[in-house]
Amino acid sequence: MNKSAQQLVLPLPVRAALGRDDFFIAPCNAMAVHQLDAWQNWPRHKLALIGPTGAGKTHLAHVWATQSSAEIIDAKNIDLARLENAPAVVVEGGENICGNPAAQEQLFHLHNAMNASKRPLLLTGRNAPARWNIVLPDLVSRLSAIPLVHLETPDDSLLGMMMVKLFSDRQVSVGPELIAYLLKHMDRSYGAAVMLVNELDKAAFSAKRPLTVPLAKQILAGLHER
Repeated sequence: MNKSAQQLVLPLPVRAALGRDDFFIAPCNAMAVHQLDAWQNWPRHKLALIGPTGAGKTHLAHVWATQSSAEIIDAKNIDLARLENAPAVVVEGGENICGNPAAQEQLFHLHNAMNASKRPLLLTGRNAPARWNIVLPDLVSRLSAIPLVHLETPDDSLLGMMMVKLFSDRQVSVGPELIAYLLKHMDRSYGAAVMLVNELDKAAFSAKRPLTVPLAKQILAGLHER
Protein backbone atom coordinates (compact mmCIF):
# COMPACT_ATOMS: atom_id res chain seq x y z
CA MET A 1 0.00 0.00 0.00
CA ASN A 2 1.40 3.41 -0.92
CA LYS A 3 1.99 6.18 1.57
CA SER A 4 -1.08 8.25 0.58
CA ALA A 5 -3.39 5.26 0.99
CA GLN A 6 -1.91 4.49 4.39
CA GLN A 7 -2.59 8.03 5.49
CA LEU A 8 -6.25 7.62 4.64
CA VAL A 9 -6.83 4.74 7.03
CA LEU A 10 -4.95 5.75 10.16
CA PRO A 11 -7.14 5.65 13.32
CA LEU A 12 -6.99 9.41 13.79
CA PRO A 13 -9.05 11.11 16.51
CA VAL A 14 -12.19 12.98 15.62
CA ARG A 15 -11.67 16.72 15.92
CA ALA A 16 -15.01 18.39 15.34
CA ALA A 17 -14.77 21.84 13.76
CA LEU A 18 -17.34 23.93 15.60
CA GLY A 19 -16.54 27.48 14.50
CA ARG A 20 -18.91 29.82 12.66
CA ASP A 21 -16.96 29.48 9.40
CA ASP A 22 -17.35 25.68 9.58
CA PHE A 23 -21.15 25.80 9.58
CA PHE A 24 -22.80 25.61 6.15
CA ILE A 25 -25.78 27.92 5.74
CA ALA A 26 -28.58 26.71 3.46
CA PRO A 27 -32.32 27.41 3.16
CA CYS A 28 -33.08 24.57 5.58
CA ASN A 29 -31.10 26.17 8.43
CA ALA A 30 -30.93 29.86 7.54
CA MET A 31 -33.79 30.81 9.87
CA ALA A 32 -32.10 29.11 12.82
CA VAL A 33 -28.86 30.93 12.10
CA HIS A 34 -30.74 34.23 11.84
CA GLN A 35 -32.53 33.66 15.16
CA LEU A 36 -29.30 32.83 16.95
CA ASP A 37 -27.57 35.88 15.50
CA ALA A 38 -30.43 37.99 16.86
CA TRP A 39 -30.11 36.54 20.37
CA GLN A 40 -30.12 39.95 22.06
CA ASN A 41 -33.70 40.40 20.80
CA TRP A 42 -35.12 37.05 21.96
CA PRO A 43 -38.51 37.38 23.68
CA ARG A 44 -37.85 36.98 27.40
CA HIS A 45 -34.25 36.04 26.52
CA LYS A 46 -35.07 32.40 25.64
CA LEU A 47 -35.04 30.15 22.58
CA ALA A 48 -35.35 26.41 21.86
CA LEU A 49 -33.34 25.07 18.90
CA ILE A 50 -35.01 21.91 17.60
CA GLY A 51 -33.85 19.43 14.96
CA PRO A 52 -32.99 15.79 14.21
CA THR A 53 -29.81 14.06 15.32
CA GLY A 54 -26.81 15.39 13.41
CA ALA A 55 -28.65 18.49 12.20
CA GLY A 56 -26.04 20.85 13.60
CA LYS A 57 -27.62 21.79 16.94
CA THR A 58 -24.40 21.30 18.88
CA HIS A 59 -22.39 23.17 16.25
CA LEU A 60 -24.75 26.15 16.30
CA ALA A 61 -24.88 26.04 20.10
CA HIS A 62 -21.09 26.38 20.23
CA VAL A 63 -21.17 29.23 17.72
CA TRP A 64 -23.76 31.01 19.84
CA ALA A 65 -21.85 30.28 23.04
CA THR A 66 -18.82 32.03 21.56
CA GLN A 67 -20.95 35.05 20.66
CA SER A 68 -22.68 35.27 24.04
CA SER A 69 -19.95 33.90 26.36
CA ALA A 70 -22.39 31.14 27.32
CA GLU A 71 -21.70 28.08 29.42
CA ILE A 72 -22.75 24.80 27.73
CA ILE A 73 -24.20 22.04 29.89
CA ASP A 74 -26.02 18.76 29.39
CA ALA A 75 -29.66 18.75 30.48
CA LYS A 76 -29.05 15.69 32.67
CA ASN A 77 -26.19 17.33 34.57
CA ILE A 78 -27.17 20.90 35.37
CA ASP A 79 -24.85 22.39 37.99
CA LEU A 80 -26.62 25.45 39.38
CA ALA A 81 -23.60 26.61 41.37
CA ARG A 82 -21.39 26.56 38.28
CA LEU A 83 -23.97 28.54 36.28
CA GLU A 84 -24.77 31.11 38.97
CA ASN A 85 -22.72 33.86 37.29
CA ALA A 86 -22.74 32.62 33.70
CA PRO A 87 -23.55 35.45 31.25
CA ALA A 88 -25.63 33.00 29.20
CA VAL A 89 -26.36 29.25 29.22
CA VAL A 90 -26.90 26.50 26.64
CA VAL A 91 -28.76 23.40 27.86
CA GLU A 92 -28.23 20.56 25.38
CA GLY A 93 -30.31 17.41 24.93
CA GLY A 94 -33.48 18.59 26.62
CA GLU A 95 -35.37 15.39 25.79
CA ASN A 96 -32.87 13.46 27.92
CA ILE A 97 -34.57 14.65 31.11
CA CYS A 98 -37.63 12.55 30.23
CA GLY A 99 -38.31 10.32 33.25
CA ASN A 100 -35.76 12.19 35.36
CA PRO A 101 -37.60 14.34 37.95
CA ALA A 102 -34.35 15.50 39.58
CA ALA A 103 -32.98 16.85 36.30
CA GLN A 104 -36.32 18.48 35.54
CA GLU A 105 -36.23 20.26 38.89
CA GLN A 106 -32.73 21.53 38.17
CA LEU A 107 -33.85 22.86 34.80
CA PHE A 108 -36.81 24.53 36.50
CA HIS A 109 -34.54 26.36 38.95
CA LEU A 110 -32.08 27.27 36.20
CA HIS A 111 -34.88 28.67 34.05
CA ASN A 112 -36.14 30.79 36.93
CA ALA A 113 -32.68 32.10 37.76
CA MET A 114 -31.94 33.01 34.13
CA ASN A 115 -35.34 34.63 33.77
CA ALA A 116 -34.99 36.70 36.94
CA SER A 117 -31.60 38.05 35.88
CA LYS A 118 -32.63 38.45 32.21
CA ARG A 119 -29.73 36.30 31.02
CA PRO A 120 -30.20 34.45 27.72
CA LEU A 121 -31.00 30.73 27.78
CA LEU A 122 -30.76 28.42 24.76
CA LEU A 123 -32.26 24.92 24.88
CA THR A 124 -31.57 22.25 22.26
CA GLY A 125 -33.43 19.02 21.55
CA ARG A 126 -34.66 16.66 18.88
CA ASN A 127 -38.25 17.59 19.71
CA ALA A 128 -40.06 20.64 21.05
CA PRO A 129 -40.10 20.99 24.86
CA ALA A 130 -43.81 20.11 24.85
CA ARG A 131 -42.76 16.56 23.91
CA TRP A 132 -40.12 16.11 26.62
CA ASN A 133 -42.52 14.32 28.97
CA ILE A 134 -42.05 16.82 31.79
CA VAL A 135 -43.77 15.88 35.06
CA LEU A 136 -43.38 19.22 36.85
CA PRO A 137 -46.42 21.37 35.94
CA ASP A 138 -44.59 24.64 36.61
CA LEU A 139 -41.75 23.63 34.29
CA VAL A 140 -44.23 22.57 31.61
CA SER A 141 -45.82 26.02 31.63
CA ARG A 142 -42.46 27.76 31.40
CA LEU A 143 -41.08 25.60 28.60
CA SER A 144 -44.29 25.89 26.59
CA ALA A 145 -43.75 29.66 26.41
CA ILE A 146 -40.25 29.39 24.89
CA PRO A 147 -40.10 30.35 21.17
CA LEU A 148 -38.95 27.58 18.83
CA VAL A 149 -36.72 27.57 15.78
CA HIS A 150 -36.29 24.42 13.69
CA LEU A 151 -33.42 22.97 11.70
CA GLU A 152 -35.17 21.50 8.67
CA THR A 153 -34.45 18.43 6.51
CA PRO A 154 -31.28 19.01 4.44
CA ASP A 155 -31.05 19.09 0.65
CA ASP A 156 -28.36 17.26 -1.36
CA SER A 157 -26.03 20.23 -1.39
CA LEU A 158 -26.07 20.61 2.38
CA LEU A 159 -25.82 16.86 3.00
CA GLY A 160 -22.79 16.70 0.71
CA MET A 161 -21.06 19.59 2.47
CA MET A 162 -21.94 18.08 5.82
CA MET A 163 -20.35 14.73 4.94
CA VAL A 164 -17.20 16.44 3.69
CA LYS A 165 -17.02 18.20 7.06
CA LEU A 166 -17.63 14.98 9.00
CA PHE A 167 -14.81 13.26 7.10
CA SER A 168 -12.62 16.33 7.65
CA ASP A 169 -13.34 16.15 11.39
CA ARG A 170 -11.83 12.66 11.19
CA GLN A 171 -8.86 14.04 9.25
CA VAL A 172 -9.88 12.09 6.15
CA SER A 173 -9.97 13.59 2.66
CA VAL A 174 -12.61 12.32 0.21
CA GLY A 175 -13.21 12.95 -3.47
CA PRO A 176 -16.36 14.36 -5.08
CA GLU A 177 -17.11 11.03 -6.78
CA LEU A 178 -17.47 9.31 -3.41
CA ILE A 179 -19.75 12.04 -2.04
CA ALA A 180 -21.89 11.93 -5.21
CA TYR A 181 -22.26 8.15 -4.90
CA LEU A 182 -23.23 8.35 -1.23
CA LEU A 183 -25.84 11.03 -1.88
CA LYS A 184 -27.42 8.87 -4.56
CA HIS A 185 -27.71 5.76 -2.40
CA MET A 186 -28.01 6.85 1.25
CA ASP A 187 -31.08 7.64 3.35
CA ARG A 188 -31.95 11.33 3.23
CA SER A 189 -31.29 12.51 6.77
CA TYR A 190 -28.64 14.07 8.98
CA GLY A 191 -28.59 10.98 11.17
CA ALA A 192 -27.97 8.73 8.17
CA ALA A 193 -25.06 10.92 7.08
CA VAL A 194 -23.45 10.77 10.52
CA MET A 195 -23.89 6.99 10.75
CA LEU A 196 -22.59 6.39 7.23
CA VAL A 197 -19.48 8.48 7.74
CA ASN A 198 -18.79 6.60 10.99
CA GLU A 199 -19.25 3.21 9.30
CA LEU A 200 -17.05 4.12 6.34
CA ASP A 201 -14.33 5.48 8.58
CA LYS A 202 -14.33 2.31 10.71
CA ALA A 203 -14.48 0.03 7.66
CA ALA A 204 -11.56 1.76 5.95
CA PHE A 205 -9.43 1.41 9.05
CA SER A 206 -10.44 -2.21 9.63
CA ALA A 207 -9.76 -3.19 6.01
CA LYS A 208 -6.69 -0.94 5.81
CA ARG A 209 -8.09 0.47 2.59
CA PRO A 210 -8.64 4.04 1.40
CA LEU A 211 -12.21 5.29 1.18
CA THR A 212 -13.47 4.44 -2.30
CA VAL A 213 -16.77 4.00 -4.13
CA PRO A 214 -16.46 0.16 -4.10
CA LEU A 215 -15.90 0.20 -0.34
CA ALA A 216 -18.88 2.53 0.09
CA LYS A 217 -21.02 0.18 -2.01
CA GLN A 218 -20.02 -2.74 0.21
CA ILE A 219 -20.79 -0.85 3.42
CA LEU A 220 -24.14 0.40 2.18
CA ALA A 221 -25.13 -3.14 1.16
CA GLY A 222 -24.29 -4.36 4.66
CA LEU A 223 -26.31 -1.57 6.28
CA HIS A 224 -29.35 -2.33 4.15
CA GLU A 225 -29.22 -5.98 5.25
CA ARG A 226 -29.40 -5.12 8.97
